Amino acid sequence: MKLEMNNINERLAQIQEAIEKAAVKSGRSSKDITLVAVTKGVEPQAILEARGAGILIFGENRVQEAESKIPVINQLDIQWHMIGHLQTNKIKTALSLFNLIQSVDSVRLAKEISDISAAENRVTPMLLEVNISGEPKKFGFSADEIYTAIDQIVKLPAIKVLGLMAIGPNQVEDEVKRQAFKKLKSIFSVCKSIKSNNLEMKHLSMGMSDDFEIAIEEGSNMIRLGRAIFR
Repeated sequence: MKLEMNNINERLAQIQEAIEKAAVKSGRSSKDITLVAVTKGVEPQAILEARGAGILIFGENRVQEAESKIPVINQLDIQWHMIGHLQTNKIKTALSLFNLIQSVDSVRLAKEISDISAAENRVTPMLLEVNISGEPKKFGFSADEIYTAIDQIVKLPAIKVLGLMAIGPNQVEDEVKRQAFKKLKSIFSVCKSIKSNNLEMKHLSMGMSDDFEIAIEEGSNMIRLGRAIFR
């Protein structure tokens, strides 16, 4: 179904109002919150309409889908984030497409990204994914292993860790989600104290279409919305 510009504009206005209310509850401004529009399954025309409505950052879950879309869209002022699980055989392609890899979920993946980045004489920015729900089907470092993982990853020569990312628990009460987000904010705060040239804890990426308000209230400064924008 084709999405008309005014529909996207109306949705974004409602989203912005919700962001503002949630940000105020956490003592911040909506300007402190970065919106990433998730474009999994979204046609290029709708993405261009969202860009016309003011969105500048888009997230893709799959490298193959991004590879077919990004050259067609061809907007130099757009940033692209990889937000889905990244397979090691797709790293080289991903690095050519994305400005930020949000979903680094293992030391091995970080090392391979570093090796390829070093060979290409570049430094790749990334977020580390934490499995705050403990659900076995979700990717990410456990809360117990994230600090050890960071100690190893920041020693890699061609990466820069810019924050943490997580997916909230599925099909649970709001209070359970709130506690999960609170837990990641606590981890994020501890990580901020780690001293390394390869680490700058700027982004706490948590909150999606069903739970972004709770995530913002608990400290998120980057949310990833797909259905709320493109439904």
